[in-house]
Amino acid sequence: MGFMDTLKGLFGKAKAEAAELSEKAAPMVEKAKAAASDAKEKAGPLMEKAKAEAAELQEKAAPMVE
Repeated sequence: MGFMDTLKGLFGKAKAEAAELSEKAAPMVEKAKAAASDAKEKAGPLMEKAKAEAAELQEKAAPMVE
């Protein structure tokens, strides 16, 4: 039974350490989510402008391609 007790002890320690790391990482994950959301908000108007510019260029280039 000594071997089984050793395994149980190792798995118990690993589980406790994983829980501790998860607790430490949670605030960082929230910060990353907030930063990504903020970046998405800021990029939205730029993407719309880029789409409009691309459509305009496509219209101008169409006669040249033919």
